[in-house]
Amino acid sequence: MKIKLIIILLLLASPLTSLACDICGCGVGSYYLGILPDFSDKFIGVRYQSKLLTTHLGPNGNRTPLTSDETYQSMEVWGAWNFGNRWRIMAILPYNFNTRKIERGTVAGEKHGLGDVVAILNYKLFESRVTTGNDKFLAHSLWVGGGVKAPTGNYEDGEQIMPNSPNNFQLGSGSTDFMFNAAYDIRLMDLGINLNTSYKLNTENSYEYRYGNKFTGNILGYYKFNVKDKVRIAPNVGLLYETQPQDILYNKYKVYQSGGSLLSSVVGVEMNMGRVSIGANYQIPLSQHLANDRALAGNRLMTHISLNLKGKKNKEEHVFEL
Repeated sequence: MKIKLIIILLLLASPLTSLACDICGCGVGSYYLGILPDFSDKFIGVRYQSKLLTTHLGPNGNRTPLTSDETYQSMEVWGAWNFGNRWRIMAILPYNFNTRKIERGTVAGEKHGLGDVVAILNYKLFESRVTTGNDKFLAHSLWVGGGVKAPTGNYEDGEQIMPNSPNNFQLGSGSTDFMFNAAYDIRLMDLGINLNTSYKLNTENSYEYRYGNKFTGNILGYYKFNVKDKVRIAPNVGLLYETQPQDILYNKYKVYQSGGSLLSSVVGVEMNMGRVSIGANYQIPLSQHLANDRALAGNRLMTHISLNLKGKKNKEEHVFEL
């Protein structure tokens, strides 16, 4: 019965996956994690992400004969392993599918293959669990960490020829990049708030192209519902802000159609049933200024199914954005 329910929910989510992408790392390093499965110790799972970006818009944001609609999809194997009371290591192995279409839906390019592999190490600075004066449970914690993105995805220098053109249609960035993040979570009984910031430091690749460093901050509120002590459902809602300076070509030319900022609303849900967790996360742009208004990001969707390898539930959830 559980397996049938999981399949039905994933099928219902799949038709929504035609949307979304942000130019701040579009296709080559946008690693949004959402709320992690409500497990302890270790888990492994599969995620699906879909994003869309419209590029080569006119000066006023209008479509031109050069305008292209780019769809980025990825299937990812991901997992995490806790060791000790304070450390957690996570890894993401993506396989990407990119499609570019020009006017009238003509396919102008397709790419698929291994993306850039990511490893993240987080450390719990503190965790407190107390009972308030009115007998309510209060918990809060702070995690910090960092990671590395290896250049395992294919990078084609032909996409970077002109400084006035975007360079997003890649399977990988061709560079070794570094990530730093901090996440604070506070929960009173079943109602919680998560604050998160992250910074992605990009290096120059062998073709003398460097993507702009990316800053991200978000705030999410969530509430946990228990159904007959067998199913835990945790809807969440919040805001996500991203900003990134322009890319640099040959260590001196700024890429005109790159960088910018994006503010999105976030709506998601996580469901735990024993050792199995499924979830979905949907992001809707509220305000954006991307590539000097020559690019337009749409909505984004992420779904996952994950398996707890030890069969224990975690005491709290954490949200990270990389």
